[in-house]
Amino acid sequence: MAPYEALYGRPCRTLVCWNEVGKGKLLGPELVQQTENTVKLIRENLKTARDRQKSYVDKRRRDLEFEVGDQVFLLLFPWKGLLRFGRKGKLSPCYIKPYEIMERVGPTVYKVKLPLELTRIHNVFHLSIVRKYISDPTHMLVEQPIQLKENLSYEEEPVHILDKKE
Repeated sequence: MAPYEALYGRPCRTLVCWNEVGKGKLLGPELVQQTENTVKLIRENLKTARDRQKSYVDKRRRDLEFEVGDQVFLLLFPWKGLLRFGRKGKLSPCYIKPYEIMERVGPTVYKVKLPLELTRIHNVFHLSIVRKYISDPTHMLVEQPIQLKENLSYEEEPVHILDKKE
């Protein structure tokens, strides 16, 4: 039942549910006692629902913590407006080069040591943007040198020609 109906003993009179109000009246201590019991029941039901939802979330949750000196990948989506790393769309890389964690700013925030080319980007990242780097040379993506203009744009140049026709 809806919280309004549980508190007042009748459905809410809206355009969706326009029922007649009954003649049941309670006065004095009975009204207070019934209201307190109803509020306790609602709180218990809300706690049960909250605990059930929390158990669903906790099954998939991972507690991640990094230490100073760990290597992490950085997620690329925050940089879409600033830099592009080669391809656009689905085939663009998700993470770039592992960077070293310099300092832990908060419980879920880390300061990362970025190279000089990325000085325009703020070097403090949330836990959701970094991924732990496990040492494997096939994971590393090399960033391509990009000459940015003053308006943060650049000219795209082909890497190599795959085919030609005459």
